[in-house]
Amino acid sequence: MTATKSGSVAAAPTGRPVRWGWVVLTAVAAGVLLSVLWSYEFVDHTIGDSMANAILGRDAKATAIGGTAAALVFAFVSGLAGTFTACNIAMAASIGPMSQASADGATRAGLRSLVRPVGWLTLGMVAVSAVYGFVGVLLGERLPQLSTATVGGMPVRLVQSMVVFGLIGLAFVYLGLAALGVVRDPFAHRPVARVVVLGALVGGFLIGRPYPLFNKLFVWAVESGNPLYGAGAFVLQSLGNIAIVAALFALLVLVTRGGFIRALAASPSRTAVLTGGLLIALGVFMVVYWNVRLPAMFDYGWFPTMPYNSR
Repeated sequence: MTATKSGSVAAAPTGRPVRWGWVVLTAVAAGVLLSVLWSYEFVDHTIGDSMANAILGRDAKATAIGGTAAALVFAFVSGLAGTFTACNIAMAASIGPMSQASADGATRAGLRSLVRPVGWLTLGMVAVSAVYGFVGVLLGERLPQLSTATVGGMPVRLVQSMVVFGLIGLAFVYLGLAALGVVRDPFAHRPVARVVVLGALVGGFLIGRPYPLFNKLFVWAVESGNPLYGAGAFVLQSLGNIAIVAALFALLVLVTRGGFIRALAASPSRTAVLTGGLLIALGVFMVVYWNVRLPAMFDYGWFPTMPYNSR
């Protein structure tokens, strides 16, 4: 699909127009609104910490990680607990592309149409998280992510978060615009490649993640001195991150008996709107949350604060 000269309509492969202007405006507004309403205290602590404590049967933050086996369990559980943090929520945007990537198999084998897209997403994610875990252990405290220093009153580790999530958010926005035909789409005829790249971006979340339980895991990996432990732990952390999203996708496919995927396959314009809208909305959320709201918490600029959110 390509944008017209007027910049108001993109032609879907079926020839049916997609009025991308309204889709983009709605998605941007939704992303900004989500960044305003988001409560990291509720998501990180009330949901995330409580889930980790319940699964592990102890205070996940206060209890030391004892041994490699315990660390690997902690890695998966902390990843699962961090599913709905402000960085991971963008994984919801992968639902549309995964559905598109599984459309070919949906009419032939229900199980195959379910497993393939999750597998491609996991491939991209594991490749990045394993490399970062390996390199992260080698670099250790030289990484800003493990630093306790501050610059201008802001923790250095959060500066790394701002850069990483800002770039990933922009990548999401570009992919969303590409799906709508506003800009050139490098994955126009390669839906599987789109899912692999999204998986790589999800794996990249670890590079900026300031989540306390992840920081604890990272410190353990560095102290172990074994980069293979770091790679394995980070892969399990990422697998925990996508477990719920994968389960929701599976449930969606099974409950509708593949109808959801077939419906998207039958209407490329509908797929473009779903994929593009989600990617843009969640990309804008990441950029605004990490590069506007976060600096405002340290008195760099202003951002509206909801009554239930602290600065």
